[in-house]
Amino acid sequence: QVQLVESGGGLVQAGGSLRLSCAASGSIFSINAMGWYRQAPGKQRELVATITTGGSTNYADSVKGRFTISRDSAKNTVILQMNSLKPEDTAVYYCNADVISPILGKEDRYWGQGTQVTVSS
Repeated sequence: QVQLVESGGGLVQAGGSLRLSCAASGSIFSINAMGWYRQAPGKQRELVATITTGGSTNYADSVKGRFTISRDSAKNTVILQMNSLKPEDTAVYYCNADVISPILGKEDRYWGQGTQVTVSS
């Protein structure tokens, strides 16, 4: 099995910054893409940012220029640096990882438990 553990959420004022971290552990041969999604109350889960093994990134338009995704492949970790936060960024943030199993060699997507980010105005 694979576990993803997130940390770094919390309460911050508008204009502030937060850094989210997500570490994957367990039965891992390798990890392809990693990413962050978020879900606000009453809304569907939406993509925030993704990063490939080669370092290519993709961002939602709403966070471009404010958020930066990075990864440490040696530590199976993905980071989301969030700057210039806005109240509309308030949501539960989830990380995911596309993990290759060392036994079957197939890819499965795993999710973290989520971490709350609240931005006050």
